[in-house]
Amino acid sequence: MTVFGIGTDLCDVRRIEATLARRGDRFAEKVLGPAELSVFHARRARAEARGLRFLATRFSAKEAFSKAIGLGIRMPMSWRRCEILNHPSGQPYIRLHGELADWFQARGLQAHVTVTDESDYAASFVVVEKISP
Repeated sequence: MTVFGIGTDLCDVRRIEATLARRGDRFAEKVLGPAELSVFHARRARAEARGLRFLATRFSAKEAFSKAIGLGIRMPMSWRRCEILNHPSGQPYIRLHGELADWFQARGLQAHVTVTDESDYAASFVVVEKISP
């Protein structure tokens, strides 16, 4: 396998909090896919801060992924076509949908993601590999 791209992002959680306060759930609904929204609402119901950190880490991971694939947030990359979910072990992974999934698969790519948050910041790192035929 060869590295196709690497992306990283650092997100100020306070900025996400301010945007969520200003735009309400519309912001979360714009950034998160269906499975992510379910987790967001469940975590937020338990503690507002947990929901906020989940949203910030997902925002950061999607930014890092868009950098790793070299598209930024432009078609076929979109917020909701890229979901950052967790395996039962807790390990994060990327699930793609629609045109983005087709684009990614046509290039024979595979992605690895990690996310973290600490006090006021969320950070993500993504490595995208080209799978050998």
